[in-house]
Amino acid sequence: MGSNEFLVVANRLPVDKVGDHYEVSPGGLVAALAPVLRSRGGCWVGWPGNTSAELEPFEFNGISLVPVCLDQDDFEGFYEGFSNSTLWPLYHDLIVTPEYRQEWWERYVAVNEKFARATAKAAGKNATVWVQDYQLQLVPGMLRELRSDLTIGFFLHIPFPAPALFQQLPWRDEILSGLSGCDLIGFQRTTDEENFRLLTTDIRTGTFPISIDADEVQAATESSIRTLRNSLGNPKHVLLGVDRMDYTKGILQRLLAVEELLEEGELDDIAVVQLATPSRERIEHYRKTRTEVEQAIGRINGRFGQVGRPVVHYIHRGVSKDKLGTFYAAADIMLVTPFKDGMNLVAKEYVAAHPNGDGALVLSEFAGAAVELNQAYLCNPFDLGSVKAAIVAATNPDPARMRAMHDWVMEHDVTRWAQDFLEAL
Repeated sequence: MGSNEFLVVANRLPVDKVGDHYEVSPGGLVAALAPVLRSRGGCWVGWPGNTSAELEPFEFNGISLVPVCLDQDDFEGFYEGFSNSTLWPLYHDLIVTPEYRQEWWERYVAVNEKFARATAKAAGKNATVWVQDYQLQLVPGMLRELRSDLTIGFFLHIPFPAPALFQQLPWRDEILSGLSGCDLIGFQRTTDEENFRLLTTDIRTGTFPISIDADEVQAATESSIRTLRNSLGNPKHVLLGVDRMDYTKGILQRLLAVEELLEEGELDDIAVVQLATPSRERIEHYRKTRTEVEQAIGRINGRFGQVGRPVVHYIHRGVSKDKLGTFYAAADIMLVTPFKDGMNLVAKEYVAAHPNGDGALVLSEFAGAAVELNQAYLCNPFDLGSVKAAIVAATNPDPARMRAMHDWVMEHDVTRWAQDFLEAL
């Protein structure tokens, strides 16, 4: 038995190894929970991100980190396999077909056991444990068997599917059994909570929409905004997409909508910036998505671009926070068009970067963020006409809509989200 009073358990540790040292990973979850961990004598249990290192627990920025080491078979079966080729597409409404493989399931069980044992060993008596996300749904039940004294919470960051979809899963009963070890399960949207409660009413649940650390959205200078817009040819409208290269994000659909609007003469003098972070590139559906997106970008630029003046400016790599802040501030229209998304914090980050009411957010109604940011220009990404209409409307935005969303995001930040969940737990 350890001495930690509060433990966060997540697939990844909140640090990335850069050369011979560690740096804090980007993301609101780390920003929200780091102060809680420091104040409550806690630790973070997670995978360090590689399959070669056997690491002992270590301290970083005042937080105790407990590594759970995975080998290549774990990574392929648990992470690429069951987590991201079975659960991810199933929980995102079968945008692609999930694969159900017994050997992946067995690896998922084995890795969840590793996390549960590491957590049980690190937790002090009567500690509070907060397990994060779909990769670790068996951990609560395993942990309950190992340590009945613990208070266990779980938060699902992605959607929870309708029962008819969830029941496709051959191991549905085992997943529900794993989650039954929780004292509280949190969901992003009421819809997700209701879907879960149609399957079982034995577990206490709640809706806790996650948010951002508004201070992490870097304020851009007028000079940096001007420089960026100059580099794009000073167009009338700058349209921006910021996504992981994932088939759930609807990147191709927004590009097709822009292409048709250019064709019809509804848009002119625009620049589209698409920042697409590489993601799960060993998985076939992700490679296919990238190919389709890059083909569309090439076609649009070939049809409507000029020498030295492409329509779509495309970056397929990570972008630093300060540069991202400049992109947000410089963009007249933010395009967030996922087919399905638990929340989508990019939408909230864009809103946070526009305190004066300028800018416009085109937002899929199937993103969790649409519940709170209902003043956005909402669209149905399955309907190209709907996406086109939202983009056209966003070229002449109402500043009151952005101001209302900005006030909401600033008040309902990630710290408040964490406090609300932990108080309920």
